[in-house]
Amino acid sequence: MDGTILNHHNQVTDQTRETIKKLRDKGFLVCIATGRSYNEINQVAPDIEVDGIISANGMDVYIAEDKIKENSLDLSLVKRIVEMARDDQVYYEVHPNDGPCVSFIRDRAFMEQEIEEPKPDSVGINEWLSRKAAIAKDIHWVEELPDKSYAKFYFFARTEEKINRWMTRLDQLKKEVDFTTSSSTNHNVELMVANVNKATGIEHLLDHFQLEPEDILAIGDSDNDIPMLKFVGYPVVMKNGTDTIKALAKEVTEKTCDQDGVSDYLTRKYQI
Repeated sequence: MDGTILNHHNQVTDQTRETIKKLRDKGFLVCIATGRSYNEINQVAPDIEVDGIISANGMDVYIAEDKIKENSLDLSLVKRIVEMARDDQVYYEVHPNDGPCVSFIRDRAFMEQEIEEPKPDSVGINEWLSRKAAIAKDIHWVEELPDKSYAKFYFFARTEEKINRWMTRLDQLKKEVDFTTSSSTNHNVELMVANVNKATGIEHLLDHFQLEPEDILAIGDSDNDIPMLKFVGYPVVMKNGTDTIKALAKEVTEKTCDQDGVSDYLTRKYQI
């Protein structure tokens, strides 16, 4: 979603919505594969209509509104990582498989410091606005961690140095406990169950729809799309995508996410 069908102000344009509708009317299956949790998708695009959703970088998979696959982090690991983040004063959101993300109210002060103005030049406006919205209204501030299943962690830092230090600490923890990390910008890192990513999510959709990887075209823009782009038959990268993943693409869109690049590309490719 981010940097692909969402522009840098976290909006899906009417043009993109219409293109998705036209593709589906023509018989194509259209699915979303995103690092955002299912709850976040409903916040930024509450009425978007697609055939499937891979949320939280592959942790949950939906056909329409029906969940067909759920992966959950071990609750003891969740509690341990929250304590680590508190010790290092790292901005964190814990995203359950269902419902709003949570953070501890006693950690709010240091988390708010990460989004104090002015915005660092290296932080993208979309990520900055998302964190502002999270602090203001999206995070459920708790005294105790609710007893439920959790899909992922999202961590953010206003400096690359701080997030890199945190990633180093997570890499050290990986020597004890296996899990997967993925970044979509130089200022964040997400943590999921080991060996889960957008490609594993796509596999569940393929099983459901009885398709093969070579039948799939995927469009991405950032490094957390690498497993997906390597897996599908026809990988496409946004003009605003990173150089790393452009090397994996069969095509690069002519326009960016702020220029309705997905809509422009799909309209021309499928003559809709």
